[in-house]
Amino acid sequence: MAANGVTQHVDFLVVGAGPSGLTLARLLANAGRQCVVVERRGGSQPNPSAHVVNARTLEIFRQLGFDMRAISALAKSPVDAGHVNFVTRLNGALIGRLPFEQQQDECLVHTPTPLRNISQHRLEPVLSAEIIAAGVDVRYATEWKSCSQDEHGVTSVVHDAKSGAEHTIRSKYLLAADGAGSSVRKAMGVEMVGPPSLQDFVAVHFRADLRPYVVGRPGVLHFVMDPEVSGVFIAHDIARESVFMFPYDSSQQTVADFPHERCTATVRAAIGDDAAAVEVVGVGTWHMTAQVAAHARTGRVFLVGDAAHRFPPTGGMGLNTGVADAHNLAWKLCAVEDDLAGSALLDTYETERLPVAHTNCDQSMTNAFKMVMLAEALRLAPGATSADLAAALADESNSKRIAAAVGEQATHFNMLGLHLGYVYGDGALARDGAAPGAITDPTAFFPTAEVGSRIPHAWLGDGRSVLDLVPYDSFSLVTLGAHDRWAHAVAAAQVPIRHVRIGDDIALAQSWGEQCGLAATGAVLVRPDQHVAWRSDSIPADPIESLTTALKRILRMDVPDENHVVRNGA
Repeated sequence: MAANGVTQHVDFLVVGAGPSGLTLARLLANAGRQCVVVERRGGSQPNPSAHVVNARTLEIFRQLGFDMRAISALAKSPVDAGHVNFVTRLNGALIGRLPFEQQQDECLVHTPTPLRNISQHRLEPVLSAEIIAAGVDVRYATEWKSCSQDEHGVTSVVHDAKSGAEHTIRSKYLLAADGAGSSVRKAMGVEMVGPPSLQDFVAVHFRADLRPYVVGRPGVLHFVMDPEVSGVFIAHDIARESVFMFPYDSSQQTVADFPHERCTATVRAAIGDDAAAVEVVGVGTWHMTAQVAAHARTGRVFLVGDAAHRFPPTGGMGLNTGVADAHNLAWKLCAVEDDLAGSALLDTYETERLPVAHTNCDQSMTNAFKMVMLAEALRLAPGATSADLAAALADESNSKRIAAAVGEQATHFNMLGLHLGYVYGDGALARDGAAPGAITDPTAFFPTAEVGSRIPHAWLGDGRSVLDLVPYDSFSLVTLGAHDRWAHAVAAAQVPIRHVRIGDDIALAQSWGEQCGLAATGAVLVRPDQHVAWRSDSIPADPIESLTTALKRILRMDVPDENHVVRNGA
């Protein structure tokens, strides 16, 4: 570490060592870039928080070279984590039960890495250890304090909590992945758009074996509907470690009003066993919000993950959206730094990722609001009691309404279309014709090779996926035929392109090309983040000119960079 008064120079400074920041660091390290990560916490996330790691995030980890066996070993079995229960109390009556996402083999037709429940406090240490082993300078207990920037770089001041010293780091770019309360975002003066607080919750982290209470109905989420002890159990390990979340009034109460003794009694009551062996590990409060940053870029400063968007947890989209942010941004930064693209390419990060953030935020809010339908069907008006819930459940004339209200929650736990099916409408793309419309059904996923979409997965004869053909550090041109003519275009390109010849180099079922809507001589140009940047349904008259023209559009050559001048004078 640089001594006081000495400025350290690096290519990239990443603020925040959560999943988004660690993904950025791995991408930059893979590309051979000098990167420093600072994290104000003393180490990895200590408490359970996010737990849903969706198929797209795992695909990204796979491409980056993370140890997927180590990550898979952290995952809860789909047998234990494959359902959601709505109950009176944990050991009480079952009101309804729904599948939790597509985790079984049926999903392998769409992805090589189905969604898994992997607790963030277990995932982070694995990611961090691999990144440190790769040579990345990760500094825990180091807080980012301030910065100034000019057209050539950003000068940041960081505070080392261990030594008490402040240090200066000069970087070409500052990448802020420092969470929902992002200090960098606040320093940049970037506003968050949307309601700042929807509801307040207490989160009780405890150790207990809950398996005896869920015999015959295991699950990752258990919504306790009894109005006297309402909340949700999140089973990070059903036999050892869970979290119970319940609402509180932040205008009247603070975390000090919930000592361990009180929380122990609350958890036992929600379980339905006053003698349950419960050990409270920690208690915290948090505010559910639904906000997206007005901007994700201010000059050479970029907001990534929760620093750029804050969602309700209903859908588990926060961690996953942040990892995809990092995947989108890193290759663009490297392309600009290598003079392979115009600096305006960096504007496309905001153009592409903020609409995705808005979509995910809106769906998360929709999921949260639908829970009101179930409360209404159960006649849980303000002031309702356990007896009122029992009466609503005993009323046979109300059973269909309750079943329908449970069914309305299904989208909340089945969003493969949202996870894998989003299509960039504008950005680092060469599209002819209209941009795609918004996702209308988050449950439906129809693989497509449309420009802006993630290239469809299919299994190769050697057990790999089509996604494995796309390296993180170059474009890929996937051709179905006329390989020699396409090869001339690849050779003439001014940027690195990997030429993948289906049928010659790779054995792949003809149905994949048909699914992509390509003729026998067609091709798709895939970006390093595995999204289709351009396509040609058949061989053009002049492949060299067509590919060259497309690359100029994608890489924003000769396009002014509107963000070159610092927006807020930070």
